[in-house]
Amino acid sequence: MRVAVCQLNAREDRAANLAVARDLLTRAADAGADLAVLPEYTDYLGPAAGAPKPEPVDGEFGTFFADAARDLGIWIHAGSFHETGPDPDHIYNTSLVFNRAGELAATYRKIHLYDVEIPGKVSFHESRTVAAGTAPVVADVEGVGLGLSICYDLRFPELYRALADDGRAKLLVVPAAFMAHTGRDHWEILLRARAIENQCYVLAAGQIGNHEPGRTCFGRSMIIDPWGTVLAQAPDTTTIAVADLDLPRLDTIRLELPSLANRRL
Repeated sequence: MRVAVCQLNAREDRAANLAVARDLLTRAADAGADLAVLPEYTDYLGPAAGAPKPEPVDGEFGTFFADAARDLGIWIHAGSFHETGPDPDHIYNTSLVFNRAGELAATYRKIHLYDVEIPGKVSFHESRTVAAGTAPVVADVEGVGLGLSICYDLRFPELYRALADDGRAKLLVVPAAFMAHTGRDHWEILLRARAIENQCYVLAAGQIGNHEPGRTCFGRSMIIDPWGTVLAQAPDTTTIAVADLDLPRLDTIRLELPSLANRRL
């Protein structure tokens, strides 16, 4: 399986963001990718006052990427978008996965919300406007389990263990808008840890650069194998990174170092 992670700098122009996303997906398809992954909030990452009106799963956002998957003939993980929430004051931060025919294959709503107060650096409370999802999701991508997560979920290893439990997920996907000040120290370490401890491939697609005053994302989108080796990493620009996944190697690692099978708790 060949996969691509797409890195972009989404800002306040939704139409422009979607156009860039489509271009990156086309590049991924031209490179032979079977699956392409976009970052968190692919369609808009700008001032809250200009955020797009929340949509249902089959709204403009979903239709755009369903069409792209069908036109390009690849699987698309559409990062995440502002889905209509449970009440007027809250949305869901939601990922959609589409198969080669443009059919919706999975929906995941972000479980862990980024409520962080770092004096002098960041004040962000995602739960003020976003409702938390409740269920882990593993999508079936042509017989391969794809465990879904979004950004801040990365800091909660129990979610990934649930996704990998009983051998369900062999790939873990992390669309993100990871803040630059934490990304420098934590992004790669956490991604490699999730790969090693769950013996899964990790596909991490991040936003890059400035998006609004006070918000800069780290980027460094990457693909990591179950041994923790970085197979591909994007430079600090809008681009894609591509790698071939050796699924038999994953099975060999799980057989020769059976840490999942040896669990006691």
